Amino acid sequence: MKYRDIFEGTFIERPHRFGAMVDIGGKTEYVHVKNTGRCRELLVPGARVFLERSNNQKRKTAFSLISVISKDLLINIDSQAPNKVVEESITNGAIPQFRDVAFLKREKTYGNSRFDLYFERKNGKRGFIEVKGVTLDVDGVAMFPDAPTERGLKHLLELRKALAEGYEAYVFFLIQYSPVKSFSPNFSTDPKFAAGLQNVCEEGVEAIAYDSCVNSSAIIIGNQVKINILPDNS
Repeated sequence: MKYRDIFEGTFIERPHRFGAMVDIGGKTEYVHVKNTGRCRELLVPGARVFLERSNNQKRKTAFSLISVISKDLLINIDSQAPNKVVEESITNGAIPQFRDVAFLKREKTYGNSRFDLYFERKNGKRGFIEVKGVTLDVDGVAMFPDAPTERGLKHLLELRKALAEGYEAYVFFLIQYSPVKSFSPNFSTDPKFAAGLQNVCEEGVEAIAYDSCVNSSAIIIGNQVKINILPDNS
């Protein structure tokens, strides 16, 4: 996935979750933040950020904040990117688990949820993929979520239901940076989601994690990452 017309800036503050103040070339600009999550560990005053300038003259903001440098890592925080990257990667045959997919559709409704991807394999098997973007790094371990997510837990339970009805079910964690030692659910921040992930995986839902190759103007799929589903003290 590529971006166009990239600018570098310095993060100043985030008055609310949809926008931020950024210094771009000595001028303070109000910009759109393409991630409504907290990102408190990333968006700190003085952080180097990268922005995409919009060509839409009707937009209220000329720029969108897409990535930030944190502890020498360039982290993509565009919450719309993971779905696109995973979709592109499956279509291009870059993910071994899905190389036999014959049909792929975005945003498929099932039960009370709308999963990010629906697929059909060449052998006729069908399944759903729920994609989660990961931006939190703790000493080389990628973690999700960075804030409690009832919606995320709901998706896990819906995947379990789909599995029971004969579908394949995957939760795909796309880590929006590299390098990464491993991935783990964030037990301390959201123990309910972490326990839910453990439970549904024990019942057959498959969890997959990949890191990403990120630069200021692109993000593409990287390598599969080990998942530690249990807490360290278990």
